[in-house]
Amino acid sequence: MQTSLLQSLPLEKLSALERAMTAELDRRQGANKLDRYRPYPKQKQFHDLGCTATERLLRAGNQQGKTHAGAMEMAMHLTGRYPDWWQGRRFAHAIDAWAACDTGETTRDNPQRALLGPVAQWGTGALPENAIVEIKRGRGVADLIDTVVVRHQSGATSRLGFKRYDQGRESWQGPAKHAIWCDEEPPAAIYGEALARLIATRGLIYTTFTPLKGMSEVVERLMLGQGGGADVNMTINDAQHIAPEDRARIVASFPEHEREARARGIPILGSGRVFPISEEALRVDPFPIPSHWALIAAMDFGWDHPFAAVKLAWDRDADVVYVTNTHRVREQTPVVHAAALRPWGAKLKWAWPHDGLQHDKGSGDTLAAQYRAQGLNMLRAHATHADGGYGLEAGVMAMLDRMKTGRLKVFAHLAEWFEEFRLYHRKEGLIAKERDDLLSATRVALMMLRAAASPDDVSIVPHAADGDYDPLR
Repeated sequence: MQTSLLQSLPLEKLSALERAMTAELDRRQGANKLDRYRPYPKQKQFHDLGCTATERLLRAGNQQGKTHAGAMEMAMHLTGRYPDWWQGRRFAHAIDAWAACDTGETTRDNPQRALLGPVAQWGTGALPENAIVEIKRGRGVADLIDTVVVRHQSGATSRLGFKRYDQGRESWQGPAKHAIWCDEEPPAAIYGEALARLIATRGLIYTTFTPLKGMSEVVERLMLGQGGGADVNMTINDAQHIAPEDRARIVASFPEHEREARARGIPILGSGRVFPISEEALRVDPFPIPSHWALIAAMDFGWDHPFAAVKLAWDRDADVVYVTNTHRVREQTPVVHAAALRPWGAKLKWAWPHDGLQHDKGSGDTLAAQYRAQGLNMLRAHATHADGGYGLEAGVMAMLDRMKTGRLKVFAHLAEWFEEFRLYHRKEGLIAKERDDLLSATRVALMMLRAAASPDDVSIVPHAADGDYDPLR
């Protein structure tokens, strides 16, 4: 009788021998989960980035597959068994690695369980049973493992040690490692020691956690790419094992102040958030913009940090503004940016911040003049509030007021805008000017909303450089 047929029959219909065969089949399948691993798109994106980034973060909510992905990757590196779809980092030799978590108990229950399986069923986790050579128990915590020796495809053996953060920084000093996996956010001191263990081997480190500690030093480093690393955000909508009809119920079960973190992997910013508004209150599906609505665009200049631009549509009757288009690119010239932005509208007015008056060292032209020369209809003067000022806080408060009153909406597909919105926060009372390029462009556009015009009544062409002018033209 075929095993597939055996598995489909009710248990009471099977003989003792057939039941034994079915149990053995289940055991063998459970003993080689690695061969059957097929990552979700966000998990694969995370794996793929290992080819170019030595530091990575898979930032996700609870039960969304981050630990599973972390364990599967570590199993591949330890065994050298990389599937055909794998595009991430590869080790052609046996490795010395660590997997870690907060305490002995959480290390046992999370990375250890994901890699080895439950205590009574070691070999049913990400590490195939036939790859495990030796398991050495640890001390102090029941069933905690100290070291696993793993058979590598090269014929040599890899070594995996289980670590924990509560052991302190000193316990992380010592020999070089090829790979380190931190499941849950490590303290900055621990993370620094982990990085030091990888210098000699040019190894990799990756972390998988829900950012419940807010914008900590480690979260900021990884999310902002300060170490040349990569951040992948996986939300409850990316976890394909969670049925769509169950997602709203799961989100509602979390404490309100933790929902963004536990469902979407967004750091808890608490009172540090600049815009304490839910994304759902801003998000709208895209729709055709009526021809009589007023339009305006704005840019935020940048090179090392990205250049950003947004386009707004203003329903003047209801006084509701919609962010309809975004553009964010780093280390490109005005020629490149203008080519991408001209299709937004030949007569579209462009607002710009006061640093557009800075002169280029090569040409001597101001930044604003360079974009004007590329055919963008730049306003003659930099953006100001109606009273003539251009303060950051006043602009941010105007944005917040529109958000709270339902007068600022954002097209739902503009993922980069919402990414910045989630992380916009204060440090010691001051707005952190980091990864806020599209938000800055939006603020500039709203400052000059009085200059917006509809396609029906826009009749001007890009301005000449000199002469009398109306600053709103």
